[in-house]
Amino acid sequence: MAAPMEVAVCTDTAAQLWSCIVWELHSGANLLTYRGGQAGPRGLALLNGEYLLAAQLGKNYISAWEVQRKDQLQQKIMCPGPVTCLTTAPNGLYVVAGIAESIYLWEVSTGNLLVILSRHYQDVSCLQFTGDSSYFLSGGKDCLVLAWSLCSVLQMDPSRIVAPRHVWSRHTLPITDLHCGFGGPLARVATASLDQTVKLWELSSGEMLLSVLFDVGIMAVTMDLAEYHMFCGGTDGSIFQVDLCSWPGQRERSFPPDQDSGKIFRGHRNQVTCLSVSMDGSVLLSGSHDETVRLWDVPSKQCIRTVTHKGPVTNATIMLAPISMLSSDFRPSLPLPHFNKHLLGAEHGDELRRGGLTLRLGLHQQGSELSYQERLEQLQAVLSDSVEKNVLGGQDRLQLHVTELEDEVCNLRKINRDLFDFSTRVITTTRRAK
Repeated sequence: MAAPMEVAVCTDTAAQLWSCIVWELHSGANLLTYRGGQAGPRGLALLNGEYLLAAQLGKNYISAWEVQRKDQLQQKIMCPGPVTCLTTAPNGLYVVAGIAESIYLWEVSTGNLLVILSRHYQDVSCLQFTGDSSYFLSGGKDCLVLAWSLCSVLQMDPSRIVAPRHVWSRHTLPITDLHCGFGGPLARVATASLDQTVKLWELSSGEMLLSVLFDVGIMAVTMDLAEYHMFCGGTDGSIFQVDLCSWPGQRERSFPPDQDSGKIFRGHRNQVTCLSVSMDGSVLLSGSHDETVRLWDVPSKQCIRTVTHKGPVTNATIMLAPISMLSSDFRPSLPLPHFNKHLLGAEHGDELRRGGLTLRLGLHQQGSELSYQERLEQLQAVLSDSVEKNVLGGQDRLQLHVTELEDEVCNLRKINRDLFDFSTRVITTTRRAK
């Protein structure tokens, strides 16, 4: 069985001959091109290995191509506003997009818009799921990074405002990029900012593990699969390599370029916009505003290939080529549905599609089934009732017990009055006798 092929998928702002190009990572051979529109930064995503999605720069739609049909007219997913960033769940069930300061989450099987999250104060700049699709992260121009539990978001009560699992507010300037490592809810997350720092966080606890200060703003960040190295792309075109396993014990430290000159990739003439690492960690892919994509040998820091584009590079990522990309006979298992622009159940929402079968994945979307929140409240009521019956004996027994106590209090008051009267008579009689 042949080893999986790694490919580079790249986009730029010019899009003169194509919108997106795919080339074989090691040979540099062009495999596919997709036409139609200009993909914006952080706006490229693979959906379930069958569709390639690209958020169009400054426009209110997402282009979708079947990965093996390069010359087809792309499908357009209309959105309520210009899409600033885009990601898809690794399990292929959800699409998440940043539109202005809000986050929109769609269900792929139905096209229903399930949730709109509005916890950022400025535009959302980057989004990414964890590898097991249990969490997704959002970074914005408001300097915040939010970690969201997908289960909590889907189960939220419409009358309540869902809260993120973590709010990371240690950055002081807009967030430019984030990268989530492996481990699902135990993953580590790297965040980059114009404040010249890259910070490493633990998703499970929300604790900051490391903060590295550079002498330039950082526009892109990624880690290798083993999370041994962290790569940070700067506004001056430099790429810095931070060795996580040999880093000193301090949580906050500066990166000294004069001392760690052997840890810098030099070659780009303008800011680095995107970074990606091969599966074995030996090759680094970078895109830049200098209109080039470069392939680097990580151990030697040498550039081994340069691909020239017609405009600033907005996306460059390494991925394993899905089977559908290399097979002309492959067709998607399900067609993409119409994606609604309004929340499911909204009064002025999109018309429901009739005459077809709708399959919803997850019992939380079925009206006849209680949500987990409702089940929790029901269970708490049962437990409270059980405690009341066991400790107090139920309402009837409680009332009887109260009546008995009241009778006893009345009896004690009568005894107290009798004792007072008796004492008064004794004292009075004694004084008269004297």
